[in-house]
Amino acid sequence: MKPLIIGIAGGTGSGKSTVARKVAEALPDASVAFLEMDAYYRDFRHLTIPQLHHVNWDHPEAFDMELLSTHLAALSRGDAVEMPVYEFATHSRSSRTRHIKPADVVVIDGILLLSDPSVRDRCDVKVFVDADADIRLIRRIRRDTAVRGRSLESVLEQYLTTVQPMHLQFVEPSKRYADVIVPRGGNNTVAIEMIVAKIQRRLHARNAARAPAFVPIAADISSA
Repeated sequence: MKPLIIGIAGGTGSGKSTVARKVAEALPDASVAFLEMDAYYRDFRHLTIPQLHHVNWDHPEAFDMELLSTHLAALSRGDAVEMPVYEFATHSRSSRTRHIKPADVVVIDGILLLSDPSVRDRCDVKVFVDADADIRLIRRIRRDTAVRGRSLESVLEQYLTTVQPMHLQFVEPSKRYADVIVPRGGNNTVAIEMIVAKIQRRLHARNAARAPAFVPIAADISSA
């Protein structure tokens, strides 16, 4: 049976990963597979350092949407996929991959997930996680300085030159495609419960459709 594909979009630092994790934790009776849109950045290892500084990492063209859509289609058919592993330090794809097995529920998150029709149409439930811009910026600074080893100055420069403009041009408008909008990010327990309830209803309906009908077996009494 086709898995339920849950697409979770939203601006940088909005809490998409938190919502994805909490949704998975609330589905203990279902197998869940995770995909990350950030893993599908295009391979830019051929560019020089000065050229890399001019790459707009928040534009849809920075992502390999074709491969992502192909992998979602494969998971929909019940096939496993090899998700890329992206090396942010070198802006290239690693030779390693992550083996993603088929599951009852596939959860994928990314800032531009709902902006691309080929990817958006693969999602059965589309979620947009909303958060105030100042909160998102603070989270972005903490992540990029602590996890990716970047300086505060470079984070702020990127935010002002590409992150914020691309959010206004692509991310924010994609909100209209969402089935559920989650304000206040991963701290919105009520909204997360609504998403989980929607998923559970669909899983229940799918399992009910898959269950074989009960056919009574008549006893042979001819020789009685």
